[in-house]
Amino acid sequence: MLPVVKRALNIPSVWDEFFGDNWLSTIWDSDVYSVPSVNIAENAKEYRIEVAAPGMSKEDFKINLDENVLTISSEKEKKHEEKDDKYMRREFCYAAFRRSFVLPDSAEGEKISATYKDGVLHILIPKKEEAKRLTREIKVA
Repeated sequence: MLPVVKRALNIPSVWDEFFGDNWLSTIWDSDVYSVPSVNIAENAKEYRIEVAAPGMSKEDFKINLDENVLTISSEKEKKHEEKDDKYMRREFCYAAFRRSFVLPDSAEGEKISATYKDGVLHILIPKKEEAKRLTREIKVA
């Protein structure tokens, strides 16, 4: 958030009346400049990527695999229009993001799956059979 400049005297101005006290922060905090947070986890069978993207639908996402690079992107345009006898107001918002991840050689690119539930995009990347770790306890004789 940007700092708010306060005047020594508390005299309202036309600027404050039109834009409000903190008008710049609404621009910087809007969806246009946001990139979703990502969690990445690994276990013996797979890699998991979770993308926090509330308010979207599964159709908003585009997921591509090119060589070993997994790219998650989205482009969304919002339009709002109000009409009255004396005025017309239009607001447009264009939000887009793109995140790319280089997958390890142990990733099984052919079997990647994705689901979207409760505002989170879940991507499962299985490991190749030869890359799965064999874990067991070995008794000392």
